[in-house]
Amino acid sequence: MAKLGLETHIVDKNIYAETLKRFKERKIKLPTFSELANPTTIPASIRDSLKNIDINEAHPLNLFRIHWYNDPKSKNFVQVPHHLVLGKEITGVDAPIVVMIGANFPMITAHKVLAAYSCLAPRIVTGQFNPVKHRAIWPSTGNYCRGGVAVSRIMDCHGVAILPEEMSQERFDWLNKWTLDPKQDIIKTYGCESNVKEIYDACNELAKNPDNIIFNQFCEFSNALGHYTCTGKAMNDVFEHVKKSNPNAKARAFISATGSAGTISAGDYLKEKHHDLKIAAVEAVECPTLLNNGFGAHNIQGIGDKHVPFVHNVMNTDFVIAVSDANTDNMVTLFNHEIGKNYLIKERGLSKETVDSLSYLGISSIGNIIAAIKMAKYYKLGKDDVLLTVATDPATMYSSEIKKAIEKYHHNNYSTLKAAESFGQYLKAVTTDHMEELTHLGRERIFNLGYYTWVEQQGVSIEEFNARKDQGFWNNLRSYVPKWDKLINEFNNAR
Repeated sequence: MAKLGLETHIVDKNIYAETLKRFKERKIKLPTFSELANPTTIPASIRDSLKNIDINEAHPLNLFRIHWYNDPKSKNFVQVPHHLVLGKEITGVDAPIVVMIGANFPMITAHKVLAAYSCLAPRIVTGQFNPVKHRAIWPSTGNYCRGGVAVSRIMDCHGVAILPEEMSQERFDWLNKWTLDPKQDIIKTYGCESNVKEIYDACNELAKNPDNIIFNQFCEFSNALGHYTCTGKAMNDVFEHVKKSNPNAKARAFISATGSAGTISAGDYLKEKHHDLKIAAVEAVECPTLLNNGFGAHNIQGIGDKHVPFVHNVMNTDFVIAVSDANTDNMVTLFNHEIGKNYLIKERGLSKETVDSLSYLGISSIGNIIAAIKMAKYYKLGKDDVLLTVATDPATMYSSEIKKAIEKYHHNNYSTLKAAESFGQYLKAVTTDHMEELTHLGRERIFNLGYYTWVEQQGVSIEEFNARKDQGFWNNLRSYVPKWDKLINEFNNAR
């Protein structure tokens, strides 16, 4: 079970003791999952100390900022996570689309640092990872490996990033600054966003060295549990806040790109709170894996493809919605190019404040929003029907991609007319194509598709594979979080 990140006892006492010594010397303290889900429970002394620490500094106390409640305007925490409520003037639908912002997470301006911490912390407090000896290997399509490198740096251990060579230049620029040895610690695999198997192949080769510990977010259940516990609760807090201005509001759906299936686990939490809520998985039209057992390549960076993550609770997923990277490329350009922003203000009547806030939306974030629009149109949702989603990272991670999009779609000649055409074609004209409302048979089809990756290629037993069909399996997983919190507290007290 260690391969799946599921241990609740000290596996190696010698590693545990050596790690305790290292953390004591470096004055590193670990936050519990419950503290990250509810930062008001973080000790006041730590919260006060954080007021003097830059959010992007590799400081041990920044571990206590790995949550959704960071104030975008100060170094304090907020009661309700930062979010946008997108109205009809942008989306073209009556149903409000509520977007929780991931840009306020520390060090990487993306919420994937939560997934990285969720995978590493249990390994630390169970004596499975030795920061003195081991290298932490972080397979990713961009943000998770950055989160892993950041958390590794804070915990004074050696982090290695694996990601496809075609990911945005901004990701590589960040990694060049944060890795200990960029030439050795940044491993570029073949292809683009959808080339996940190549990442697994690189991991399998590195795993031959026992000093390399692979933190494979696609099959580490702590990734999903971290998001269930923290992202789910934060998203529900946002909805309850929105409901104060409209008591008739109903949470109708949670929409999330599948990616490593960490974030979409928040939908499981929300569905338990709001029984009528639907969970929608988002992918690219150019690589319709869940929708059509398909293949291909695309540029919606951060969502992965051509496989079904092991930690995806497929049998609790209600919809699959595919979005084209033509939509996301053109919208990230419209929202961030000065000509596009001026068009939105002068011709569409949006306020400057609203337009400026769109910079919080990176490529995959816009993909989630396009999918939410499609769902609103599919169900003909009204003003009381709230659609919930997240913005993984901001547009600042994609400046190089915006330049590529202008060259690809507009021949390096972006104008007000081109902005208007993009708004009409790629936002207002969104339809309900490339969608499937899943029946039990549809869910089983997607579930079975995972067999080829996990049983045939990665060596998971058929018993472990099939166990995930039962919702009782997922319900039982929740018991790991308080057990890990207990171990974290014991670890901290023993330092």
